[in-house]
Amino acid sequence: MLKLLQRGGVQLTALALGLACAAPAMAGDLTVVSFGGANKNAQVKAFYEPWEKSGSGKIIAGEYNGELAKVKAMVDTSSVSWNLVEVESPELARGCDEGLFEELDPAQFGEASDYVDGAIQPCGVGFFVWSTVLAYNADKLKSAPATWADFWDTKKFPGKRGLRKGAKYTLEFALMADGVAPKDVYSILATKDGQDRAFKKLDEIKSSIQWWEAGAQPPQFLASGDVVMSSAYNGRIAAVQKESNLKVVWTGGIYDFDAWAIPKGAKDIETAKKFIAYSVKPEQQKIYSENIAYGPANKAAVALLDKGLLNDMPTTPENIKDQVAMNVTFWADYGEQLEQRFNAWAAK
Repeated sequence: MLKLLQRGGVQLTALALGLACAAPAMAGDLTVVSFGGANKNAQVKAFYEPWEKSGSGKIIAGEYNGELAKVKAMVDTSSVSWNLVEVESPELARGCDEGLFEELDPAQFGEASDYVDGAIQPCGVGFFVWSTVLAYNADKLKSAPATWADFWDTKKFPGKRGLRKGAKYTLEFALMADGVAPKDVYSILATKDGQDRAFKKLDEIKSSIQWWEAGAQPPQFLASGDVVMSSAYNGRIAAVQKESNLKVVWTGGIYDFDAWAIPKGAKDIETAKKFIAYSVKPEQQKIYSENIAYGPANKAAVALLDKGLLNDMPTTPENIKDQVAMNVTFWADYGEQLEQRFNAWAAK
């Protein structure tokens, strides 16, 4: 099973997670499991606390690393203790195909045209848009990188580079560094020659890579000077920009949704659906994006946001124009084999 990495920050052990989720929930209470850190903090302010104040029930908040295996284990053993789980789009598609998530009625969430394209899916609803981008510490570099080709240029920019330890994103960035246009990345990566090309490009900088596995690590690596630049979640960089000189390069970034999904066999499904609908209301979306630089999935929330915040959002026209949309179908089809190949390559 492919190992995913958390955007959140705090990593729970399997034991701690199991104990947390084994606690009996009261009727109407929802166990909501998400990526931790700044992302979870924003969810608490925008969704959890207002939901509880409205008298809709208590939220029991858990965290995980994004592993679909945890959901599968619960569903397969008919011991589902989570009501809602935050998943990235490729895992949402795979989990839906494998029968791990409940199917949803799109009509419950309003008009599809009210949302960024792709937000409403058969088994989940995207509630924010985020990007994995090239980030660097302007205090540590003499000149600014502008592309993934610069990221790979160890002569012009000597030093370690940070990359997320996994095939997803890393292979796309390698191809863009090798001159592939953003629009062609997935068609080329779908071929054996394209996959070989991406790994060959990674070979060029393998000795210079410092791998990261949690969303909190890239800003820490950059601030300390452990790496000169790194792939990173845009919200994690934005969260520390007031006290640092960390910068984001939007060109060649990969944007994706995070969605709420309901594990198959979960209790209180109707309450969970109501929570999803609540979280994508414009007012709640506005609060979320005010607390972390991720774009709202509900387009009506954009007009409610302060114009100054929009500069850090991945979905503004100037920021998104040279980015790549995460190809969910590609990763659903090729994810397992590419992650296995990546893990074998990284272990050499």
